[in-house]
Amino acid sequence: MTTITLTVDEQTQLRSLARSRTLPHALVARSKLVLWAAQGKSNTEIAHRRHCTQATVGKWRQRFLQHRLAGLYDELRPGRPRSIEDDRVAALLNRTVSRKSAAGTHWTVRQAAQASGISKSTVHRLFQAFAVQPHRTRSFKLSTDPFFVERSATLSVSTGTRPITP
Repeated sequence: MTTITLTVDEQTQLRSLARSRTLPHALVARSKLVLWAAQGKSNTEIAHRRHCTQATVGKWRQRFLQHRLAGLYDELRPGRPRSIEDDRVAALLNRTVSRKSAAGTHWTVRQAAQASGISKSTVHRLFQAFAVQPHRTRSFKLSTDPFFVERSATLSVSTGTRPITP
């Protein structure tokens, strides 16, 4: 069992993570685990407190020693390759936000799906992920960020996109 020594900055950040009520539970639990390990608690004692196995405690202790705070976050997991390119998503969003539908006063999910060639369920998920509400065009503004498409590629949408990275 290797001893963990924390810097003042790491200790402050870990305490903040451990007290959080909005961060993922796994990250909060790992932060507490590392804080207890830094206090000199054994893997057995920490495992008993966290209601997990000693192997789990050892894994996160080692990950922290190797990667420090970055090691507490989940690694990217493999998944299905993306089925819709960024260009098609950007074109769909630009079309629905910048123009009115030819068939009515605003775009519906079905109309946008038909015009873009993307399934209506995927269009619906994309509208939700990007908070697009075509029937509220006066109050919605598309981001002017030049890297909007690249940053939005990290969103986790059920269409096969990659998960959010910390």
